[in-house]
Amino acid sequence: MKLGWFFLAVWPAAAHVMSMSSGDLTVDGTHAHYELRMPLYEVAHITNPDHSIFDNIHFASGLRQARPLTEQCRTDNASNTYVCAADYEFANPPDAIDVNCRFASITVPNHVHLLRAAMGGKRDQAVLDLSFPKATLRFRPPTPLETVVTETGAGFIRAWGGMVQILFLAALVLAGRSLKEMAALSGMFLAGQAVSVLVLSHSAWQPAARFAEAAAALTIAYLAMEILLLPQAGARWMIAAILGAFHGLYFDLLLRETNYNALYVLGGADLAELIAIAGIWALLSQIKRVAHVLRPVQVSASALLAFGMVWFFLRLRS
Repeated sequence: MKLGWFFLAVWPAAAHVMSMSSGDLTVDGTHAHYELRMPLYEVAHITNPDHSIFDNIHFASGLRQARPLTEQCRTDNASNTYVCAADYEFANPPDAIDVNCRFASITVPNHVHLLRAAMGGKRDQAVLDLSFPKATLRFRPPTPLETVVTETGAGFIRAWGGMVQILFLAALVLAGRSLKEMAALSGMFLAGQAVSVLVLSHSAWQPAARFAEAAAALTIAYLAMEILLLPQAGARWMIAAILGAFHGLYFDLLLRETNYNALYVLGGADLAELIAIAGIWALLSQIKRVAHVLRPVQVSASALLAFGMVWFFLRLRS
């Protein structure tokens, strides 16, 4: 099986690097108010969003689901955001709240919902996605171990949040002509990612998601073109660092929304990315060994180039 088919199987129209929404839940006695903010381009994936959104998020306490009292949605054209608000009633004042959020099933598979909650001066938050659609809000300070596990796990899962993230890493593997060069490219990729997060965390500038995606698409396409047309070119470490910088934009968005510790999140992300890189390298090495006449690197790079260009033009039009 050619690695190129792996790339061709990815449909660019659904390829979001950063697919996120945020929500705030405020609890007062037995009543709770929930407000959701979702980018308009995410809502385009949802059939009948006014009802589908509320059908895919539920709150419960003591095994009893909160009863919805009011639900309404509107479009905020000034911020290109879809805003939904709802009021709920619990059977009893909750000590903890169980959340079940399946927005990834109605938007795109790598969609992340960042939920912040407040009750009586106490706060908690949860990151909900396709892998972890359920969480419990306990409204108490987390233990140090819980903080490390939660924030490192968030980085680990986000690194594998979608096929686009894997394509970033696959581009590095294709560019590595030896194990030594592969290690150098991986190191520069992770360094570029960390520097991007560090710089943006001290900056008021936050690029639009569409800009980041379009720029990342061009970067992938450029690297693929270099693999095809300049197979002996040097300084690929520089391209790896640029790839890492654009990849870091995604983690910066996660950190801004959650206030997680960047060290924990990037530590989890780095571990996940290194595992993925090692797996793709091993797969490509095996394919080269048994099917070298099929030129798997060139085939895969061609598919990657086509993907990058199509993805770029789709993002310009969206």
